[in-house]
Amino acid sequence: MIIDTHCHLHEPVFTDLRSTLNRAIDHDVWGVIAVGCDPATNAKTLRAAARHGKAIWPCLGCHPEWTRLTDAAVDEVERQVAEHHSRIVALGEVGLPWYCLDAAPDPASLMVSGRARLLRLLEMASRYDLPVILHAPHGAAVEALGLLRRCGIERAVFHWHKAPAEVTRQIVDAGYLVSVTPEVVYRERDREMVEWIPLESLLVETDSPWPYKGEFEGLATEPWMAARVVEEVAKLKQLPVDEVIVRLSTNTCRLFDLPYA
Repeated sequence: MIIDTHCHLHEPVFTDLRSTLNRAIDHDVWGVIAVGCDPATNAKTLRAAARHGKAIWPCLGCHPEWTRLTDAAVDEVERQVAEHHSRIVALGEVGLPWYCLDAAPDPASLMVSGRARLLRLLEMASRYDLPVILHAPHGAAVEALGLLRRCGIERAVFHWHKAPAEVTRQIVDAGYLVSVTPEVVYRERDREMVEWIPLESLLVETDSPWPYKGEFEGLATEPWMAARVVEEVAKLKQLPVDEVIVRLSTNTCRLFDLPYA
């Protein structure tokens, strides 16, 4: 089975989740790891999983790029995780600010506060033995890797991974995973990474409903596109698609402690 390991099902575009999930199943995408970004989207994600329990595995998160993120919001997310940790499969999406730094009036202070909040969240993940879904693109990856090690986190994925090859090697050598999106179909940076990174260190995702270019231009991004990502990974690895599906699914189930037959 194929699993979309990062999807924002809380977004308003997903008004008919049953149809979204049926389209995914038609493409052999049998499950979705649904992430949250703040207390409100976390609650919405939990409700979606309750209604579609066989297809959605929920996560609770606190997105570092959201302008409305406050210490009070982090407090509320911690309360949600304490209450629902037995129902969720990961802490996510959490991480470090990066894209919003250029526009910030004081980028250094924003990074300091972001680091402190992530440390709090990682310590909680360690307490409940939860894997972590990380937003740590480009220059934030090294810092996030250090915090994972500091907190003793053994299971984590750097979602939609974008970092220099030497940083990616450190992440992989530490036993963590990285994920790729539909960009791998047309973006050389992602294709080069998939070619050399061990398949055992890789996951696939869509980050739905984020839009993509190339053959996806004008299409609404949904979990079914994870099947196309798997197909491209198989081409780059020069392996049969069925074999790649099994190995990527195994990676996913091990990371999130999902049942796998």
